[in-house]
Amino acid sequence: MKRFENKVALVTGAASGMGLLSCQMLAAEGAHVLMLDINEEILEKEAAEIRARGGDAIAMKTDVRRYEAIEAAVEKAMALYGHVDITISFAGGAPSRMCKVGKPFHQLPIEVLDWGVEVNFRAPMYMARAAMQHMMDQGSGVIINIGSTSGETGTRSGADYSAEKSGIAYGLTKSIAAAGAPYGVRCCAVSPGPVLTRAAMANMKTALGRAAEPIEVVKLVLYLCSQDAAFITGVNYVIDGGRGLLVQ
Repeated sequence: MKRFENKVALVTGAASGMGLLSCQMLAAEGAHVLMLDINEEILEKEAAEIRARGGDAIAMKTDVRRYEAIEAAVEKAMALYGHVDITISFAGGAPSRMCKVGKPFHQLPIEVLDWGVEVNFRAPMYMARAAMQHMMDQGSGVIINIGSTSGETGTRSGADYSAEKSGIAYGLTKSIAAAGAPYGVRCCAVSPGPVLTRAAMANMKTALGRAAEPIEVVKLVLYLCSQDAAFITGVNYVIDGGRGLLVQ
């Protein structure tokens, strides 16, 4: 029996990295996957490859900064399958890097700060808002937020990113978990340290002396989505190789 047989999952940041890997693994284990990303061309290609391997994947170009776009994805899932079981919010990243502005927090343009709040914090909140009533009505569901070790330790140059990741991993996750628990809806966060989705991550120090392989983080995410984790909610799992143990 596949863990996610006939489950319906929505994943943001699905065109690359851990978001894509999560979609591939969910589909391989029987899930119907809606892949959400702004990069339509790559998204369509990756969804087609999942289908070619026998999985069920739908590509949806989605600007996660817009609530109506996220709501449309959730409503499409409901129209096609009648339920929404899993949401995973991978979309995001350090605003200074994603917007290609190599400056510390106190010198970042306001539009860069706004991008970070919109993608790193507001989008996961939007996803929870759009999916939660459906999950409560059906009496089950899992919402996974993706934090960062930066939300645990703070960073010298990225106060904005640290605050956003801390906010979703704790305030948002715990509050959704508390509200959803009486209805069988769970919410957890996963906060990775350096992950080898890009080469530069190998240079970040951890107590274990290496960065994580993407599969290591995704396996934890999928465990939390599965019935094996049915008694786990309101918790942030830090998977950082002990980076937080080091003096920053």
